[in-house]
Amino acid sequence: MATANNVLEAQPRQAKNKNEARRVRRGGMVPGVLYGAKKEPVALTIDPKGISRILQSKTGQNTIFELSVDGEKTRAMIVDWQYEPIRGSLLHVDLKRIAMDQRLQVSVPIVTKGEPAGVKQQGGILEQVLREVEIECLPDDIPNAIEADVSDLVFGKVMRVADLPHSEKLKFITDPNQTVAHIITIKEEVAPTPEAAAAEAAVGPAEPEVIKKGKQEVEGEAAEAGTEKPAAEKKEKKEK
Repeated sequence: MATANNVLEAQPRQAKNKNEARRVRRGGMVPGVLYGAKKEPVALTIDPKGISRILQSKTGQNTIFELSVDGEKTRAMIVDWQYEPIRGSLLHVDLKRIAMDQRLQVSVPIVTKGEPAGVKQQGGILEQVLREVEIECLPDDIPNAIEADVSDLVFGKVMRVADLPHSEKLKFITDPNQTVAHIITIKEEVAPTPEAAAAEAAVGPAEPEVIKKGKQEVEGEAAEAGTEKPAAEKKEKKEK
């Protein structure tokens, strides 16, 4: 279950422009918006420490918490957030009202367990292609993670989304044929034999084409110079 027994305090704010958002951040808070449940969006001012605490918890983004705004409490989740790229400070957060009797779609991490036979017995390497899966369920049924038992994986065998454990409470939105994990091998580069290395050294590097072209150009220039010289001498004799 992703529900957390905590309360996040927030205060409504009037303005929704950039200047107001900067003023909120200068005061050590972060601007946010609450929407959903067919109600009007509400601009909020929130303590960034509370947001960070939720995002860094075990349930992370899928945490359902009590949001208190002017004493009025509602169930909510964090659906989006932005960080300042250089300093890493929180810039903005979007919250969504949650109805506990309505199904919702969330992304849940995939955690592998067990040692694959293809690693233990065949010397392969486990490659996890998919790190999270999108599911649909009621808020109380959101799992912290989906465990994928990879013990039986060997070369040529692929674990797909359809192979992940799930109950009737969960509906997978991600393509069931998408690969979750498989066993791969890393091809080693074959070092050249001493005989091949010696033969390559004996041949030596090929002469670059640009050098040959340069020589031809030089020879052509010399030939032109040689033909022009007699013409100059004839002209000189005629003038005399």
